[in-house]
Amino acid sequence: MIQKNSADCAEKCVIREILDVIGGKWSIPIIHTLFDGTKRFMELERSIPGINTRMLVKELKNMEANGIVERTVYPTVPPTVEYTLTEKGKQLEPVIHELHNWGSKFVSKEKKPSLK
Repeated sequence: MIQKNSADCAEKCVIREILDVIGGKWSIPIIHTLFDGTKRFMELERSIPGINTRMLVKELKNMEANGIVERTVYPTVPPTVEYTLTEKGKQLEPVIHELHNWGSKFVSKEKKPSLK
């Protein structure tokens, strides 16, 4: 019984770690946008409806620290900053596409309860 609980904890800990890396509200939309290739900061911001600059910066820093996104700064005036997915980030493409398929099948077709 102890080993089962230990295995359950290990599995849950891995899931928690995954969510720490890509579980932010804006992480998956950012990653999904970068599947199309390298983007400048403003291109990213314009591509993701509803995100604000502060949240985009926060999510990009988190993903850069976790090796999902690579940030490249070019010495221009003003500085040009580009973001691209690392190989680790690119490995998320089939996972995110499967999440999208699941959501299309189950989430977006569910009726929202009315607030009467």
